[in-house]
Amino acid sequence: MLFFGIRLNLVIFCIILLEIIIFCNQLQTFLARRHEKERLWHLILVGLLILYNLAENLIILPDPHIPVPITLQIIINQGFGYLVTAYMPYYCVRTTRLQGLEFHRKYGFLFLVVPFFVFFVGYFPVTHDLPNTLLYTYIITAAYACYALFDLARVLIKTHRREKNWPVFRERLWIYASLFFWCSSPVIGVFLEQPNWVVGVFNNIVFMLLNVTLLRQTVQKSKEEYIQLQQYALNLEKEVDKQTAALKRSNEQRTNAFVNLVHETKTPITLMNNYLEEYIQKQGYNEDLLIVKRNLAKLNNDISNLFDLERYDKGLPIYNYAQVISFSQVVTDNLILFRSYCRKKKLTLKENVAQDLLMKADPEAVSRIVVNLVENAIKYTEEGGEISVSLEASGNQLRFTVRDNGIGIEPGLQKKIFEPYYQINMQKKSAQGMGLGMPMLKKIVDSLQGKIIIDSNPQKEKGTRITVLLNRHVLSKNEAVAEDFKISTSSGLEVSDFNISDTSYDPRKQTILLVEDNQAMISYLLKKLMEKYNVCVAFNGNEALGKVKSYPVPPDLIISDVMMDKVDGFKFARIISESPDYNHIPFIFLSARFTNKDKLEGLKLGALDYIPKPFRMEELIQKINSVLDNALRQKKSLLNNTIRALQKVENLDLKQASGGFEFNCSQYNLTTREVDIARLICGGQSYKEIGDSLFIAERTVKKHVQNIFEKASVSNKVQLINKLQA
Repeated sequence: MLFFGIRLNLVIFCIILLEIIIFCNQLQTFLARRHEKERLWHLILVGLLILYNLAENLIILPDPHIPVPITLQIIINQGFGYLVTAYMPYYCVRTTRLQGLEFHRKYGFLFLVVPFFVFFVGYFPVTHDLPNTLLYTYIITAAYACYALFDLARVLIKTHRREKNWPVFRERLWIYASLFFWCSSPVIGVFLEQPNWVVGVFNNIVFMLLNVTLLRQTVQKSKEEYIQLQQYALNLEKEVDKQTAALKRSNEQRTNAFVNLVHETKTPITLMNNYLEEYIQKQGYNEDLLIVKRNLAKLNNDISNLFDLERYDKGLPIYNYAQVISFSQVVTDNLILFRSYCRKKKLTLKENVAQDLLMKADPEAVSRIVVNLVENAIKYTEEGGEISVSLEASGNQLRFTVRDNGIGIEPGLQKKIFEPYYQINMQKKSAQGMGLGMPMLKKIVDSLQGKIIIDSNPQKEKGTRITVLLNRHVLSKNEAVAEDFKISTSSGLEVSDFNISDTSYDPRKQTILLVEDNQAMISYLLKKLMEKYNVCVAFNGNEALGKVKSYPVPPDLIISDVMMDKVDGFKFARIISESPDYNHIPFIFLSARFTNKDKLEGLKLGALDYIPKPFRMEELIQKINSVLDNALRQKKSLLNNTIRALQKVENLDLKQASGGFEFNCSQYNLTTREVDIARLICGGQSYKEIGDSLFIAERTVKKHVQNIFEKASVSNKVQLINKLQA
């Protein structure tokens, strides 16, 4: 085949195209699997074979149509064959991974490259004797080839006898056979006198054998990796199942322990509540008992929510939905309780309850729906707001709606409020619960096959409207309406019955600032502390900052909660610690948050102590007494030191304080501080005594004395005294 007048071998041209395809495929595979070094050695071999075929077999050399000297064409024609052959020892040692062939890897190429340069590059251009050049070169290379083949066979057999690994032996035997045929190619070209392209085809067939070997290795390795990957996946799946089962067992054990704990808690709460009721009936109400009763009711409500929520999650029955009740009556009875709360908080309560609307449900469950929705509306609506409660029929459904103009619920949070323990605002409010009311409401509505609709977007309009849709029931002839059910008498909204105010300032008492958002707690602390101390109170950090500045004197001690609205306890403490006027005030935290992180944060802010709730009042009072007594002793000590310093100054020799001393000091331009130090030097005091008298460091005294010496042009105390008293 002629290409631009150059003779090309069509067979070799096709082989080159096939090798280029193989090279690209091997390159792509190697880039994806760089750890397979055998593929790299094979990739280099393929590249060298392509160059060999291009230079020695594709173009039929020598060719007078090529503008290259004939001698150079022959050198190039033969050179690439020797280049591939020189790489062969290194390739075989690397791919067979046989020990004992290091000589061939390091020096084998020299027996091929050196004869080529000596005879083809040196001898042939001078003599132009190609037959003898080929003969001399082949004699040396053939001798090395025979030795190399013999040495490789010896190591191969020896290694197989030791390892006895037939699959690996077969792969190495293929490589050995390929090398054997490659080394035999000169016999075909020189002794059988076949053209170059025939030798090239023979050599490329050898290469194909090597490529098949590599392909077989790749397929086998891929199978092994796939099987290994499957085994890993199977083991991982078993381990995941095992860990999941263990976690389920552990979670089930914790859940059961938690449910049992909650269940056991209900018994003592019930006993305490009953005994308290009996005591109140006999002895009558007082404010302290009302506080106990209300907090006991709130605790009982929280415990009930926890217990019932866990029972729902475990699929246990809680309510009897087989009875017919009047939804209208349940709503009306519960609203009696909330009217008084709304009046105390100055809220307007609008009611629109249709009468005689029936449904099949447990009255306690329906009462929970009503109480939760109305409670939340009252909690999150500011004074002067409005709450609307309505119940109406809509076909086969009952529509119960509670609407307020409070803080609202962001659209992105409307699903999260049904998650246990989630609360709308991230900060703590005094009337805020545990975040279990809405999840419990959702469980009840779902069990009644109802639906909850929330309409709220604080960005557009204040307030929230929550609608609960439940199935309406029509009473048949043989059915009766259940009427014997109780409504809650306490909801935890009773927060405005306390008369809390600062105590009158008594200059004979020390002052304590209480910062706490729970009115019952702050009222209790106020009663316990007001007899011995001045007490001012604040319900959040923002109010507390105002009290610090507005009370007749700064507080001697601050006791603060952590979780509060507007400015929490940590932020308040940080502001106090950064104020030069108030950062000396000791600080104590009282909080229900008591993780190690919280305690460390409080102590980093300079708090003397971080006391967890619940706490014993006796211990808190003792802590307060110790802190304030210690602060009082420090103040007395500072005052006594100041008085003693003034007395020392007044007792100085009047002669040293005469006009001559003052005049001399003014002549040397001494500052007021330097005059005081010079006067004490003249009185015979040491640098340490001067520092103690003036409340400055001894190092500072020495610095001032050095300035005095320079101004008075003296070098010691004696010279200074003589000059100043002259």
